[in-house]
Amino acid sequence: MSNTIQHQISLKNYNTFGVEVSCEKFINIRDESQLVTLFNDGAFLKEFFVLGAGSNVLFTRDFDGLIVRMDTKGITYSIEDDFNYVTASAGEIWNDLVWYCVDHNFGGVENLALIPGTVGASPVQNIGAYGTELMDVFHSCRAFDTTTGQFTNFQRADCKFTYRDSIFKSTYKGRFVITSVTFKLQKHHKINTTYGAINMELAKRGISSPTIREIAEVVSAIRVEKLPDPSTIGNAGSFFKNPLVSSEVFESLQAQYPTIISYFVDENYIKLAAGWLIESCGWKGKVDGNVAIWKNQALVITNLGSASGADIYTTSSKIVNDVYKKFGITLEREVNIL
Repeated sequence: MSNTIQHQISLKNYNTFGVEVSCEKFINIRDESQLVTLFNDGAFLKEFFVLGAGSNVLFTRDFDGLIVRMDTKGITYSIEDDFNYVTASAGEIWNDLVWYCVDHNFGGVENLALIPGTVGASPVQNIGAYGTELMDVFHSCRAFDTTTGQFTNFQRADCKFTYRDSIFKSTYKGRFVITSVTFKLQKHHKINTTYGAINMELAKRGISSPTIREIAEVVSAIRVEKLPDPSTIGNAGSFFKNPLVSSEVFESLQAQYPTIISYFVDENYIKLAAGWLIESCGWKGKVDGNVAIWKNQALVITNLGSASGADIYTTSSKIVNDVYKKFGITLEREVNIL
Protein backbone atom coordinates (compact mmCIF):
# COMPACT_ATOMS: atom_id res chain seq x y z
CA MET A 1 0.00 0.00 0.00
CA SER A 2 1.57 3.25 -1.15
CA ASN A 3 2.21 5.92 1.43
CA THR A 4 2.59 8.70 -1.12
CA ILE A 5 2.31 12.10 0.51
CA GLN A 6 1.16 14.89 -1.79
CA HIS A 7 2.26 18.48 -1.31
CA GLN A 8 0.45 21.84 -1.50
CA ILE A 9 -3.00 20.37 -2.12
CA SER A 10 -6.17 22.45 -2.35
CA LEU A 11 -8.76 21.44 0.25
CA LYS A 12 -11.71 23.14 -1.44
CA ASN A 13 -13.16 19.80 -2.52
CA TYR A 14 -12.42 18.21 0.86
CA ASN A 15 -14.56 20.51 3.03
CA THR A 16 -18.31 20.92 2.66
CA PHE A 17 -18.10 24.68 3.25
CA GLY A 18 -16.16 24.78 -0.01
CA VAL A 19 -13.64 27.32 1.29
CA GLU A 20 -10.46 27.65 -0.71
CA VAL A 21 -7.52 26.70 1.49
CA SER A 22 -4.52 24.47 0.95
CA CYS A 23 -2.47 22.11 3.07
CA GLU A 24 1.27 21.59 3.10
CA LYS A 25 0.96 17.78 2.98
CA PHE A 26 -1.91 15.39 2.20
CA ILE A 27 -2.35 11.61 2.25
CA ASN A 28 -5.28 9.31 1.53
CA ILE A 29 -5.47 6.37 3.96
CA ARG A 30 -6.95 3.29 2.28
CA ASP A 31 -5.44 0.74 4.66
CA GLU A 32 -4.74 1.17 8.38
CA SER A 33 -1.20 -0.17 7.89
CA GLN A 34 -0.40 3.19 6.29
CA LEU A 35 -0.83 4.79 9.71
CA VAL A 36 1.93 2.59 11.11
CA THR A 37 4.24 3.67 8.30
CA LEU A 38 3.44 7.32 8.95
CA PHE A 39 4.23 6.81 12.64
CA ASN A 40 7.53 5.11 11.87
CA ASP A 41 8.42 7.99 9.54
CA GLY A 42 7.77 10.51 12.34
CA ALA A 43 4.83 12.13 10.55
CA PHE A 44 2.77 12.42 13.73
CA LEU A 45 5.49 14.36 15.55
CA LYS A 46 4.48 17.41 13.51
CA GLU A 47 1.11 19.11 13.06
CA PHE A 48 -1.55 16.87 11.50
CA PHE A 49 -5.33 16.71 11.22
CA VAL A 50 -7.54 13.69 10.51
CA LEU A 51 -10.17 14.43 7.89
CA GLY A 52 -13.21 12.39 6.93
CA ALA A 53 -15.81 13.96 4.65
CA GLY A 54 -14.89 17.48 5.80
CA SER A 55 -18.50 18.04 6.85
CA ASN A 56 -17.77 19.21 10.39
CA VAL A 57 -14.76 21.46 9.93
CA LEU A 58 -14.17 25.11 9.09
CA PHE A 59 -10.74 25.96 7.72
CA THR A 60 -10.00 29.60 8.54
CA ARG A 61 -6.46 29.44 7.15
CA ASP A 62 -4.13 27.32 5.06
CA PHE A 63 -3.10 24.23 7.01
CA ASP A 64 0.66 24.08 7.49
CA GLY A 65 0.76 20.41 8.47
CA LEU A 66 -0.34 16.98 7.23
CA ILE A 67 -3.96 16.20 6.36
CA VAL A 68 -4.67 12.51 6.98
CA ARG A 69 -7.81 11.69 5.02
CA MET A 70 -9.47 8.44 6.07
CA ASP A 71 -10.69 6.64 2.95
CA THR A 72 -10.88 3.05 4.21
CA LYS A 73 -13.93 1.03 3.13
CA GLY A 74 -15.80 -2.07 4.24
CA ILE A 75 -18.84 -3.16 6.28
CA THR A 76 -19.31 -6.54 7.96
CA TYR A 77 -21.73 -7.91 10.54
CA SER A 78 -22.27 -10.75 12.98
CA ILE A 79 -25.36 -11.85 14.89
CA GLU A 80 -25.21 -12.75 18.56
CA ASP A 81 -28.20 -13.40 20.83
CA ASP A 82 -30.66 -10.51 20.39
CA PHE A 83 -28.23 -8.11 18.70
CA ASN A 84 -26.61 -7.48 15.36
CA TYR A 85 -23.03 -6.23 15.51
CA VAL A 86 -22.11 -4.14 12.50
CA THR A 87 -18.49 -3.05 11.91
CA ALA A 88 -17.74 -0.31 9.41
CA SER A 89 -14.43 1.16 8.29
CA ALA A 90 -13.74 4.79 9.13
CA GLY A 91 -13.94 6.02 5.54
CA GLU A 92 -17.45 4.69 4.91
CA ILE A 93 -20.02 7.43 4.33
CA TRP A 94 -22.30 7.55 7.36
CA ASN A 95 -25.53 7.60 5.38
CA ASP A 96 -24.39 4.56 3.36
CA LEU A 97 -23.99 2.69 6.65
CA VAL A 98 -27.48 3.74 7.77
CA TRP A 99 -29.04 2.35 4.60
CA TYR A 100 -26.91 -0.79 4.78
CA CYS A 101 -28.43 -1.39 8.22
CA VAL A 102 -31.96 -0.60 7.04
CA ASP A 103 -31.56 -2.93 4.04
CA HIS A 104 -30.43 -5.71 6.40
CA ASN A 105 -33.30 -4.97 8.81
CA PHE A 106 -30.91 -3.89 11.60
CA GLY A 107 -32.65 -1.31 13.78
CA GLY A 108 -31.17 1.55 15.76
CA VAL A 109 -29.56 4.02 13.34
CA GLU A 110 -32.56 4.90 11.17
CA ASN A 111 -33.14 8.21 13.02
CA LEU A 112 -29.59 9.21 12.04
CA ALA A 113 -30.24 9.01 8.29
CA LEU A 114 -28.67 11.62 6.02
CA ILE A 115 -26.30 13.04 8.62
CA PRO A 116 -23.27 14.11 6.56
CA GLY A 117 -19.82 12.74 7.31
CA THR A 118 -17.99 9.46 7.68
CA VAL A 119 -18.24 6.58 10.14
CA GLY A 120 -14.86 7.35 11.69
CA ALA A 121 -15.96 10.83 12.74
CA SER A 122 -19.22 9.66 14.30
CA PRO A 123 -17.90 8.71 17.78
CA VAL A 124 -15.72 11.82 18.02
CA GLN A 125 -18.75 14.07 17.77
CA ASN A 126 -21.25 11.63 19.28
CA ILE A 127 -23.49 12.55 16.36
CA GLY A 128 -27.19 12.69 16.96
CA ALA A 129 -30.53 13.75 15.53
CA TYR A 130 -34.26 13.26 15.96
CA GLY A 131 -34.14 11.62 19.37
CA THR A 132 -31.16 9.32 18.83
CA GLU A 133 -27.45 9.70 19.57
CA LEU A 134 -24.54 7.59 18.41
CA MET A 135 -23.81 6.50 21.97
CA ASP A 136 -27.20 4.70 21.98
CA VAL A 137 -25.91 2.21 19.39
CA PHE A 138 -22.13 2.36 19.85
CA HIS A 139 -20.39 -0.86 20.91
CA SER A 140 -16.67 -0.23 20.32
CA CYS A 141 -14.12 1.30 18.00
CA ARG A 142 -10.62 0.47 16.87
CA ALA A 143 -8.17 3.36 16.90
CA PHE A 144 -4.52 4.07 16.17
CA ASP A 145 -2.56 5.86 18.89
CA THR A 146 -0.34 8.43 17.18
CA THR A 147 1.82 8.76 20.32
CA THR A 148 2.69 5.06 20.72
CA GLY A 149 2.14 3.61 17.25
CA GLN A 150 -0.22 0.94 18.64
CA PHE A 151 -3.81 0.04 17.84
CA THR A 152 -6.30 -0.10 20.70
CA ASN A 153 -9.99 -0.80 21.19
CA PHE A 154 -12.35 1.56 22.99
CA GLN A 155 -15.53 0.22 24.57
CA ARG A 156 -18.58 2.42 25.04
CA ALA A 157 -17.72 3.37 28.63
CA ASP A 158 -14.16 4.32 27.61
CA CYS A 159 -15.42 7.00 25.25
CA LYS A 160 -17.02 9.25 27.93
CA PHE A 161 -19.88 10.19 25.64
CA THR A 162 -21.91 13.30 26.43
CA TYR A 163 -24.01 15.59 24.25
CA ARG A 164 -22.02 16.11 20.99
CA ASP A 165 -18.84 15.20 22.83
CA SER A 166 -16.51 12.31 23.63
CA ILE A 167 -13.07 11.59 25.03
CA PHE A 168 -11.78 12.02 21.46
CA LYS A 169 -12.75 15.69 21.56
CA SER A 170 -11.44 16.34 25.07
CA THR A 171 -8.73 14.31 26.85
CA TYR A 172 -7.57 12.52 23.69
CA LYS A 173 -8.19 15.31 21.19
CA GLY A 174 -5.89 14.88 18.21
CA ARG A 175 -4.25 11.73 19.56
CA PHE A 176 -6.19 8.80 18.14
CA VAL A 177 -7.17 7.99 14.55
CA ILE A 178 -10.36 5.91 14.53
CA THR A 179 -10.07 3.16 11.92
CA SER A 180 -13.36 1.29 12.39
CA VAL A 181 -16.50 1.39 14.52
CA THR A 182 -18.72 -1.46 15.71
CA PHE A 183 -22.40 -0.82 16.40
CA LYS A 184 -24.72 -2.91 18.58
CA LEU A 185 -28.08 -2.89 16.83
CA GLN A 186 -31.46 -4.31 17.71
CA LYS A 187 -32.81 -7.53 16.34
CA HIS A 188 -36.21 -6.58 17.78
CA HIS A 189 -36.88 -3.03 16.66
CA LYS A 190 -37.69 -0.25 19.08
CA ILE A 191 -39.09 2.48 16.89
CA ASN A 192 -38.22 5.98 18.15
CA THR A 193 -40.76 8.67 17.24
CA THR A 194 -40.15 10.96 20.22
CA TYR A 195 -39.26 13.84 17.93
CA GLY A 196 -42.37 15.81 16.98
CA ALA A 197 -41.43 16.43 13.36
CA ILE A 198 -41.22 12.68 12.74
CA ASN A 199 -44.75 12.12 14.00
CA MET A 200 -46.05 15.00 11.89
CA GLU A 201 -44.46 13.61 8.74
CA LEU A 202 -45.70 10.08 9.50
CA ALA A 203 -49.22 11.43 9.97
CA LYS A 204 -49.01 13.26 6.63
CA ARG A 205 -48.10 9.95 5.01
CA GLY A 206 -50.86 8.05 6.82
CA ILE A 207 -48.39 5.77 8.62
CA SER A 208 -49.37 4.65 12.13
CA SER A 209 -46.99 1.71 12.68
CA PRO A 210 -43.75 2.69 10.92
CA THR A 211 -40.93 0.36 9.97
CA ILE A 212 -37.29 1.35 10.37
CA ARG A 213 -37.19 1.99 6.62
CA GLU A 214 -40.14 4.38 6.87
CA ILE A 215 -38.45 6.19 9.79
CA ALA A 216 -35.26 6.57 7.74
CA GLU A 217 -37.25 7.86 4.77
CA VAL A 218 -39.16 10.34 6.93
CA VAL A 219 -36.03 11.61 8.67
CA SER A 220 -34.32 12.00 5.28
CA ALA A 221 -37.28 13.98 3.96
CA ILE A 222 -37.26 16.29 6.98
CA ARG A 223 -33.52 16.92 6.60
CA VAL A 224 -33.82 17.62 2.86
CA GLU A 225 -36.61 20.11 3.56
CA LYS A 226 -34.76 21.89 6.38
CA LEU A 227 -31.13 21.74 5.35
CA PRO A 228 -29.22 22.82 2.22
CA ASP A 229 -27.39 20.26 0.11
CA PRO A 230 -23.65 20.82 0.71
CA SER A 231 -22.91 19.70 -2.86
CA THR A 232 -24.60 22.87 -4.14
CA ILE A 233 -24.54 25.25 -1.14
CA GLY A 234 -21.47 25.25 1.10
CA ASN A 235 -22.35 24.41 4.70
CA ALA A 236 -21.51 22.06 7.56
CA GLY A 237 -25.00 21.36 8.83
CA SER A 238 -25.73 22.52 12.37
CA PHE A 239 -23.02 25.03 13.24
CA PHE A 240 -23.89 25.37 16.94
CA LYS A 241 -24.75 22.99 19.76
CA ASN A 242 -28.09 23.23 21.51
CA PRO A 243 -27.11 24.77 24.87
CA LEU A 244 -27.82 23.05 28.18
CA VAL A 245 -29.06 25.30 30.98
CA SER A 246 -30.13 24.71 34.55
CA SER A 247 -33.82 24.40 35.37
CA GLU A 248 -33.61 27.74 37.21
CA VAL A 249 -32.16 29.54 34.21
CA PHE A 250 -34.78 27.97 31.96
CA GLU A 251 -37.66 29.04 34.20
CA SER A 252 -36.36 32.60 34.15
CA LEU A 253 -36.05 32.59 30.36
CA GLN A 254 -39.46 30.99 29.90
CA ALA A 255 -41.03 33.72 32.02
CA GLN A 256 -39.60 36.32 29.62
CA TYR A 257 -40.04 34.29 26.42
CA PRO A 258 -43.03 31.93 26.76
CA THR A 259 -42.56 30.48 23.25
CA ILE A 260 -38.94 29.42 23.83
CA ILE A 261 -38.31 25.93 22.45
CA SER A 262 -36.76 23.46 24.86
CA TYR A 263 -36.17 19.75 25.45
CA PHE A 264 -36.28 18.07 28.84
CA VAL A 265 -32.98 16.40 29.81
CA ASP A 266 -33.50 15.63 33.51
CA GLU A 267 -34.73 17.36 36.66
CA ASN A 268 -31.67 19.61 36.69
CA TYR A 269 -31.08 20.50 33.05
CA ILE A 270 -33.01 21.66 30.02
CA LYS A 271 -31.72 21.75 26.45
CA LEU A 272 -32.61 24.88 24.48
CA ALA A 273 -33.08 24.99 20.71
CA ALA A 274 -30.14 27.03 19.46
CA GLY A 275 -31.97 27.58 16.17
CA TRP A 276 -34.83 29.29 18.01
CA LEU A 277 -32.41 31.54 19.92
CA ILE A 278 -30.63 32.54 16.71
CA GLU A 279 -33.89 33.11 14.84
CA SER A 280 -35.18 35.25 17.72
CA CYS A 281 -32.16 37.50 17.22
CA GLY A 282 -33.17 38.10 13.60
CA TRP A 283 -30.53 35.95 11.92
CA LYS A 284 -32.65 33.39 10.06
CA GLY A 285 -32.27 34.06 6.32
CA LYS A 286 -29.95 37.01 6.94
CA VAL A 287 -27.10 37.73 4.52
CA ASP A 288 -23.78 38.94 5.91
CA GLY A 289 -21.44 39.69 3.01
CA ASN A 290 -20.65 36.37 1.33
CA VAL A 291 -22.19 34.41 4.21
CA ALA A 292 -25.86 33.68 4.86
CA ILE A 293 -27.96 31.96 7.50
CA TRP A 294 -30.13 29.29 5.93
CA LYS A 295 -33.70 30.40 5.31
CA ASN A 296 -35.24 27.18 6.68
CA GLN A 297 -32.97 26.52 9.65
CA ALA A 298 -31.14 29.21 11.61
CA LEU A 299 -28.59 26.69 12.92
CA VAL A 300 -27.02 26.44 9.47
CA ILE A 301 -24.46 28.94 8.18
CA THR A 302 -23.87 28.86 4.43
CA ASN A 303 -21.16 30.00 2.05
CA LEU A 304 -22.71 32.00 -0.79
CA GLY A 305 -19.81 31.00 -2.98
CA SER A 306 -16.76 33.10 -2.27
CA ALA A 307 -16.67 33.38 1.52
CA SER A 308 -13.43 32.57 3.29
CA GLY A 309 -13.33 30.49 6.44
CA ALA A 310 -12.50 33.66 8.34
CA ASP A 311 -15.64 35.33 6.92
CA ILE A 312 -17.80 32.43 8.11
CA TYR A 313 -16.17 32.45 11.53
CA THR A 314 -16.74 36.22 11.86
CA THR A 315 -20.43 35.79 11.08
CA SER A 316 -20.67 33.00 13.66
CA SER A 317 -19.09 35.32 16.24
CA LYS A 318 -21.71 37.98 15.52
CA ILE A 319 -24.42 35.39 16.14
CA VAL A 320 -22.78 34.29 19.40
CA ASN A 321 -22.60 37.91 20.57
CA ASP A 322 -26.23 38.68 19.69
CA VAL A 323 -27.57 35.57 21.42
CA TYR A 324 -25.54 36.36 24.53
CA LYS A 325 -26.74 39.96 24.60
CA LYS A 326 -30.39 38.96 24.35
CA PHE A 327 -30.51 35.74 26.38
CA GLY A 328 -27.32 35.66 28.47
CA ILE A 329 -26.43 32.30 26.86
CA THR A 330 -23.12 31.57 25.14
CA LEU A 331 -23.54 29.35 22.11
CA GLU A 332 -20.85 26.74 21.53
CA ARG A 333 -19.72 25.91 18.00
CA GLU A 334 -20.29 22.29 16.99
CA VAL A 335 -17.98 22.59 13.97
CA ASN A 336 -14.21 22.10 14.38
CA ILE A 337 -12.39 25.37 13.76
CA LEU A 338 -8.92 25.24 12.22
